[in-house]
Amino acid sequence: LDEIEALSSIYGDEWCVVDEDEKIYCIKISDCLEQPKWTLCLQVVLPPGYPTSEPPIYQLNASWLRGQDYMELANSLEEIYIQNLGESILYLWVEKIREVLIEKAQSSDPEPDNKKTSEEVDEDNEDDFLLDYQPVQEESVKMFNFITSESQEDEELPLIQHGNPITDRRSTFQAHLAPVVTPKQVKRVLEKLYENKKIASATHNIYAYRIYCEDKQTFLQDCEDDGETAAGGRLLHLMQILNVHNVLVVVSRWYGGILLGPDRFKHINNCARTILVE
Repeated sequence: LDEIEALSSIYGDEWCVVDEDEKIYCIKISDCLEQPKWTLCLQVVLPPGYPTSEPPIYQLNASWLRGQDYMELANSLEEIYIQNLGESILYLWVEKIREVLIEKAQSSDPEPDNKKTSEEVDEDNEDDFLLDYQPVQEESVKMFNFITSESQEDEELPLIQHGNPITDRRSTFQAHLAPVVTPKQVKRVLEKLYENKKIASATHNIYAYRIYCEDKQTFLQDCEDDGETAAGGRLLHLMQILNVHNVLVVVSRWYGGILLGPDRFKHINNCARTILVE
């Protein structure tokens, strides 16, 4: 509470309480107060264990923030958390982001095109973005429900299914699923998905997979947040609860310019659960 009061006092109108009960906050950060060129919105959810044992769940939102820029900034925030375990870090995060924005304003980077927002981009491409919704056929899953040697040279590309999209406040979520029995197949499926320009352009492509190794009677599993902090781990946890194996699930999210808070995790899990059940 002391930290929140201090931040509210320091940042004034830039600081916004989204949901007091759920401890969701948002702050607009810019390179300067007068005529800012670079701006970014940091949304944080403070879990019950913050700051002693849990990091904030955060989301970085800016129409220009993608790819390498996103990863570098996210890595900087993770480093600050690790270097200050158990301490309040929101002020350090905000000032680190401001430092990055100032550097961009002083560098030769072209200014962001703020005339066209990410919402407008999504609207322009609305018609060509939804992939065909194909319910998973039981036979196709059975076809790949076997263990193959990991040393096999030419891994077969599994059949990829696309789930029914979920849209909320202009953000769209869509799950993709493929039965896999080796890490090489996981790689092949991901490469195939990224060949689709719309999937490749998604703000986040979160994925998780679980492969059962029968000889060792253990699971080979991994997950990826792709910039959506903690989303990959939540997706993998869902797969563990449902006790599914030999499957890869990818959830694409196209951000529509409106913050969803914790609802984004609900949508990620819901569309993943639906395609898994089907």
